[in-house]
Amino acid sequence: MIKYLGSKRLLIPAIVEVVQDMLPSGTVLDLFSGTSRVGHALKEADYRVVSNDVNQYAATLARCYVECDHEALAEQAQRWINKLQDTTPKAGWFTETYCEQSRFFKPENGAHIEAIRNAIAEADLEPQLKAVLLVSLMEAADRVDSTTGLQMAYLKSWAPRASNALQLRLPKLLPQPTHGACEAWCSEAVDAAARFRGDLAYLDPPYNQHSYLGNYHIWETLVRWDQPEVYGVACKRIDCRERRSAFNSRPAFAGAFREVVEALAGKQLLVSFSDEGYLQRSQLEEILGAHGKVSVIERDHPRYVGARIGIHNPQGKRVGKVSHVRNREFLFKVQP
Repeated sequence: MIKYLGSKRLLIPAIVEVVQDMLPSGTVLDLFSGTSRVGHALKEADYRVVSNDVNQYAATLARCYVECDHEALAEQAQRWINKLQDTTPKAGWFTETYCEQSRFFKPENGAHIEAIRNAIAEADLEPQLKAVLLVSLMEAADRVDSTTGLQMAYLKSWAPRASNALQLRLPKLLPQPTHGACEAWCSEAVDAAARFRGDLAYLDPPYNQHSYLGNYHIWETLVRWDQPEVYGVACKRIDCRERRSAFNSRPAFAGAFREVVEALAGKQLLVSFSDEGYLQRSQLEEILGAHGKVSVIERDHPRYVGARIGIHNPQGKRVGKVSHVRNREFLFKVQP
């Protein structure tokens, strides 16, 4: 899966174990699905998962990894991947924007990404198959980019992997779980919380100033394929300025989080948070305590790679010092 700020890759075994303790079987709502690592792991543990994310690239990841079933799509998707791999590279807007105006990919890979994406756009594909192919392309592009994992900036010198040839692979699709077909949606979290039914809700909201749309704007463009107006050295989508999330605002976060929790009244909750978030542990316990008994699991955890590398200015010069390389991750269990 793609490199991702806030990924719960190292915490997944603990998250699955806690969910299994709280809910031996049934449906889990994942309202901020991100890369869908957690939803994918829960599906693999035989839970029916309903995933949601407001960003289209994340909802596409969820459609692939959570909604799509191996038995229904793997063979067909592999045939398409083999066909798309042989697409003749052809440079256009994407290559000009992300390989020439900026340097996220080498032009030969950018032209191949662009030609494959155009081929997907021109084909008459049903949504699930299209999602699998888009994720295959997104992950192939991720393996040859020249970043530390964030698309806020590209590296001053080309990353060694950027010289590798683009190679599509079939994403790891899972069989349908015992309790029925999983789902993936693209909605605001509070709307999804009110709309979808489940036995337990897993919440991993953005909890600081880092905007996932801004950090992964190229994936949003690759999925939407809308040639947006861009700005800045990183050629960000113009809607990175316009689409503001309350979860990325210190003054607005508590109210937005409380609204989602209230929409889930009566459900068991599992909330993932960090000591680098906008709310202190005591504030979270207060909000969650209004909806049930709260218990907390705390773990030491390495910070994301960008924090460990340090801060660099636009010229690539390191500025300031790394303050710390580890943080505390929390899992809040709420049982009505």
